[in-house]
Order: sequence, then C-alpha cells, then structure tokens
Amino acid sequence: MTLLIIIIVLALIFDLINGFHDAANSIATVVSTKVLSPFQAVLWAAFFNIIAFWIFDLKVADTVAKIVHTDAINFAVVCAGLLAAIFWNLLTWWFGIPSSSSHTLLGGFSGAAVAHAGFGVVNQEKIIITFAFIFLAPIIGVIIASIITLIIVNISKKANPARATRWFKRLQLVSSGLFSIGHGGNDAQKVMGIIAATLLVFASQLKLQGLPIPEWANVEQIVNAKGKLEIHHIPNWIPIACYTAIGCGTMMGGWKIIKTMGSKITKVTPLEGVSAETAGALTLFMTEKMGIPVSTTHTITGSIIGVGITKHIAAVKWGVTINLLWAWILTIPISGLLGAILFWILKWCDIQ
Repeated sequence: MTLLIIIIVLALIFDLINGFHDAANSIATVVSTKVLSPFQAVLWAAFFNIIAFWIFDLKVADTVAKIVHTDAINFAVVCAGLLAAIFWNLLTWWFGIPSSSSHTLLGGFSGAAVAHAGFGVVNQEKIIITFAFIFLAPIIGVIIASIITLIIVNISKKANPARATRWFKRLQLVSSGLFSIGHGGNDAQKVMGIIAATLLVFASQLKLQGLPIPEWANVEQIVNAKGKLEIHHIPNWIPIACYTAIGCGTMMGGWKIIKTMGSKITKVTPLEGVSAETAGALTLFMTEKMGIPVSTTHTITGSIIGVGITKHIAAVKWGVTINLLWAWILTIPISGLLGAILFWILKWCDIQ
C-alpha cells in the first residue's frame, strides 16, 4: 500500500511538472503578441486545462494504460517509469527545450517494463501509432495552420489593419482557451492511464490474496465494439486530482520554454497566433477522439511553423527547429533507457 501511494504521488508530481513544462504550448503566442501578461496567460490556460474534465472521455487514458501489458508489470516498473519521466522533463525544462512530456512518460514506462519482462511486454500496436504521431502531429499542425492562415488573410485583405489586429487579439483568447482544453484533456489523461494501470496491478494482487477491491481503487473495464477490453470508468478522485495538478503546474509557468516557442521559431502576430492555436486545438481534439496520445508540444510547434511558412520559408528559424526535432526523436529512447536503469536499481533494492 505504501508503494502504491508513492506511485500516485509521483504521478501527480509528474502531472504538475507537465503543466509548467508545457505551459508554453498554451500561452506562448498570447504572451508574445502581448494579448495577455504572463500571469494572466497562465491563469487563463490553467482554467481551461481543468475545464477539459467535463469534455473528454477516457480514450487516451485507456491507450496509455495499455502501452504495456498490465499482467506483466509490477509497482517497480511504474515507479521507475515515472522517475525517469520526471528527471527528463526537469532536465529539458532547465535547458528550455520544448520536448514532449507525453513521450517522456511513455518512454520511461516502456523502458522499465522491457527491463522487467522483455520486449514482449510492450503493446506494439499502441506504441507504433504513438511513435508515428511524433511526426504526424506536427505535420498535421503545419497543414491545418497554413490553410487557416491563408483563409484568414484572404478574408481580411480589405480590413482596416488596426481594427483587424484588435479583433484577432480577442480571438486569440478563444483559440488559446480551446488549445488549453485540448492540452488538459490530452496530457492529464496520460497520467490517469498510468494511475489506472497501477490500480489494475493492485487489484490483481488483491485477487491473488482473496481480498476485495476497495471502491476507491476499482477501475472498471468493458468489452468494446472490437471485442477488446477498454477502460470504462475510473474513480472520480483520479481525474479530479490529475486535472487539478496539471492546472496548478500551468499556473507555475515554464518561462524558458515560452521564450523558445513564442519567439525563437518564428515571429508570431495576433492573426498567426489565432491560426496556430486553432490548428493545434483541432489536431488535439481529433486525436483525443481517436484515443491517440499525441504530444501537445509537437502539435503547437508544427502549427507555429505552419503560420511561419505562409509568410516565407525563410521566416522559420530552421536551425532552432532542427534542434527541436532531434530532442523529439531522442526523448523516447533516452527516457526508456533511464526507465530501465531505474528499474534495475529498484530491483536491486528489492522493491517490487
């Protein structure tokens, strides 16, 4: 029971760090265009992070919970995965690198599981589609943002520039709110999936001992239309705690990454901010509906690149972008290796 509580606390700490690490995703453009002050922006984003609680189902949480087969893992695997993810998130935040918190978590979790039970423990179907969206999410963001920007530019050709700018600043409040809802729904659910997987391990241990599963730990599963088990219900304290943690983390802000996202990729105007955030929100809402745990960082970065390309290919600072791409590619293998090393340390300490 003690280890279970430690894991839940670690999961919520990761969610908190995820919030301030990824705060830039939601607020970089509204801060860089001076629509909101940094403090107003983080409050705005945190509010909409929590609103996601009433909007999304558990499809992303279900996918994350099944990245590895729960019948082949133990508490040490989950603990090692979370510690690896926390370490890599803090390291990339310190250097101002907008890496993916999502892929850090999945990499750490998978690496620890492989160290425990071999590569067969990884659900290949889930991990392949997640890995594919490392590249697809930003590409989708680029395409949608470019289309939205071109449409808006053509519609507002004859508009008074000063008046149009005022309107776009107002619209940025809406678009950043929508993106924050997508961010909260996508990223908080990943931690819900980890906690759900941990509770399933806990439940299997109780069953082996012939003990009843307490209501607070009961994760209900149903057979979906494809004949596969799917998480149908988790105790209410899990989503409440996860959405609250990510909202509080967002309010803490991640100023180093905000600088990278808001100005180092390309200079963003209010019009382009609306386009980038709307494109990012649409991508997140679509992938959440499909149950694919994508990176909000990759999504909004692709969207910002998309609006930059509509001005001119040279408007995008490709040197910065290439460095970000390397960070994205290396995140899963490095966090996976960290997860494996930490699992072996926990095993050596006889923590199961």
